[in-house]
Amino acid sequence: MSGIRPPLNLLIAAPRGFCAGVDRAIRIVELAIEKYGAPVYVRHEIVHNKFVVDTLKAKGAIFVDELDEVPDDAPVVFSAHGVPKAVPAKAAERGLSYLDATCPLVSKVHRQAERLVNQGRHILFIGHAGHPEVIGTFGQVPEGAMTLIETVEDAETVNPADPSNLAFLTQTTLSVDDTAAVLDALKRRFPEILAPGPDDICYATSNRQGAVKAIAPMVDLVLVIGAPNSSNSLRLVEVSKRSGTPAKLVQRAADLDFAWLENIKSVGITAGASAPELLVRELVDRIGERFEITEREVETVEETVVFKLPRGLEAA
Repeated sequence: MSGIRPPLNLLIAAPRGFCAGVDRAIRIVELAIEKYGAPVYVRHEIVHNKFVVDTLKAKGAIFVDELDEVPDDAPVVFSAHGVPKAVPAKAAERGLSYLDATCPLVSKVHRQAERLVNQGRHILFIGHAGHPEVIGTFGQVPEGAMTLIETVEDAETVNPADPSNLAFLTQTTLSVDDTAAVLDALKRRFPEILAPGPDDICYATSNRQGAVKAIAPMVDLVLVIGAPNSSNSLRLVEVSKRSGTPAKLVQRAADLDFAWLENIKSVGITAGASAPELLVRELVDRIGERFEITEREVETVEETVVFKLPRGLEAA
């Protein structure tokens, strides 16, 4: 290959990467290891990112699918996505010391769900079946108190027993645009449906989607750093495609296929809320091996949100 590298413009989206909830969850695991010593057990991936999970494993975290896999005397951390009520109840029953790393914005949705059901309302919950956050939220209320709505078609066909006594809630990591379409259908069919307080879709999800909308029209391709099981990362790929710009999801720089960059003059880069900045730099460096890059950050909004750590860990 000749020594001349073709020029390539990189637009780096901001905000991108870690949100306050992910930051807090990872810190909880690290501080738990400092406080209790390794190993500390974590129920489910603390956040959906292999690099983060592997880094915590190296520090002494052991990831398990269920509480049954946690020994009696070991501390356990619940993931940022939230857990059904039965999980902390079972941990308490076994006398396990547990730390709940549920994102405070997810916890807020949990409390809203309980409140609405206590008021006698049926909840239409907009989300993706099988996602840990959806499982956790459904596990806050009695069975049958919520119905999952995944698509506009679901919204058009759902048939609640008492249409005048409904409320809706949403998974925090959805596409803002998709959710709007589903909500339009629900509000048209059920004009009395009760909306939650401020928008449930978390600030970080909307901000990262907004940043991709800003850069997508200015580039030929968008690269999203994130895991294939990360809902918010998959939504960033969709947002770019919807803006008319092709997008690829990569977990690490090694996943980059240089064939994607043939005849490309400009690339946008962003990262899902569970991907660390280190992976962004790693990807930029890899692109720089073949291209003469010019890099510019495009910031659409400044994020200043910080969430407090659970009591007893701040001092660790």
